[in-house]
Amino acid sequence: MDTRTLGRTGRTVSVIGLGTWQLGADWGDVSEADAVAVLAASVEAGVTFFDTADVYGDGRSEQIIGHFLHGHAGSIAPGVEITVATKMGRRVDQIPENYVLENFRAWTERSRRNLDTQTLDLVQLHCPPTVVVESGEVYDALDTLVDEGVIANYGLSVETCDQALAAIARPGTATVQIILNAFRQKPLDEVLSAASAAGVGIIARVPLASGLLTGKYTRQTTFAENDHRNFNRDGSHFDVGETFSGVDYETGLSAAAEFSALVAREDPELTPAQAALAWVAQLDGVSSVIPGARSTSQAEANAAAGSVPRLSAAFNEGVRELYDRVLRADIHPRW
Repeated sequence: MDTRTLGRTGRTVSVIGLGTWQLGADWGDVSEADAVAVLAASVEAGVTFFDTADVYGDGRSEQIIGHFLHGHAGSIAPGVEITVATKMGRRVDQIPENYVLENFRAWTERSRRNLDTQTLDLVQLHCPPTVVVESGEVYDALDTLVDEGVIANYGLSVETCDQALAAIARPGTATVQIILNAFRQKPLDEVLSAASAAGVGIIARVPLASGLLTGKYTRQTTFAENDHRNFNRDGSHFDVGETFSGVDYETGLSAAAEFSALVAREDPELTPAQAALAWVAQLDGVSSVIPGARSTSQAEANAAAGSVPRLSAAFNEGVRELYDRVLRADIHPRW
């Protein structure tokens, strides 16, 4: 597994991490036993970075990670350091008045209990409104939490490239998390270079476009009632860009078939999912890519993408051409 420095945290993390939204909620049901098995398989495969949030199952994801780290220490090899990033801010109305130090203290205290730790490795504001991203008082409050030892580092998870650039410009920002995959390429224009220049880590989320880039979905594929790929396709519950990266499902199926064909020509031994993850992981400026996994086999296959040899120039050109021809007009102006 390749490793990278996670921006201004200074921590070394696996280039393929694990997103744990699915261990909490909104992806159908995952039992705690299955969730722990996914965590253990990921660590065994070289993953050292977990990403969670206080709203994933209303704290369930954080609690499962905390139980795993403290109750299954034998699953972690000596000398291996697991970094846990969590998020805060989505448990309240999305208004600037809620993004204040008093609430930050309450939210981080809850996450510290859930994760059973004194100091949180990395806390990210969870896709806050733009006015919050641009507020100096918000960063002052986050700096206070660092000074108090409540959190070791902070970052922001954002929806748009403009928000990412605003966060990167702040001297205390350690990381920025943003949707980045073969179907969401706008961060390649400015965000990655700006982050590299500032020493800010980039955490790439939704790297498989909610599964479209696995090449396994068809028009007949169905999703559980409590799966966001069913209930949020129109963006009625949260930003539509979080579901299939904002790509129309029918268009996404067609683009995914073309992506799979590119992968088959590149290396028949690679799965489309592994190629999609490797494509993101091999971009300059990316610190870690955080696919989710609902099974140990998915976790192991995802982790294997962290050691894929460098993809060819022809493949990378094909991915860019596919995006430009099929998706850019609908996706690029929005985020």
